[in-house]
Parts: sequence; structure tokens; C-alpha cells
Amino acid sequence: MPPALLAITCLLAVTLGYSGLCAVSPFGTCRKCRGFGFAMTTDRRGRLKRGKHCRRCDGHGKRIRFGRWLYNRAVRIHHADTR
Repeated sequence: MPPALLAITCLLAVTLGYSGLCAVSPFGTCRKCRGFGFAMTTDRRGRLKRGKHCRRCDGHGKRIRFGRWLYNRAVRIHHADTR
């Protein structure tokens, strides 16, 4: 198998896998708060305590995946243009 064909096959498999993931599970955990919804901080003794409310996910701990965001945007644009 030529290397170019192998590279195309691998890219196609990764793309289809990610689009399948976005279709099945459109929300992923927030990378900033790691799904807690708030930042973890420590007090002076080193014990963990609840920190500030996460602004990136608005405290939910879940964010929409980039692929799903692109799909939603494309559907909205298509729907607006075909009316």
C-alpha cells in the first residue's frame, strides 16, 4: 500500500471517528475545570477547597465539542439561506 493511500485512509478514519463521537456525544467535559464546574484551590494548609465558578462552561462542567459546534453553525446557515 503506498504511503499516500495509507495517510488518506488514516485521516478518513480519524475524521469519521470524530464526527461519530460528536453525533453520539455532543458535549465533552470542560478542560478548564475538568468537569467540576468550578476551579479547585487550596487553603494555606494545602487542603483542597471549592474555588470560583467556571466561566468557560458556566458552572455546568460540560462544553459543546468543536465538531458539533461547526455542524450546528452549518445547519443554522443552511436553514437561514434556504428560507
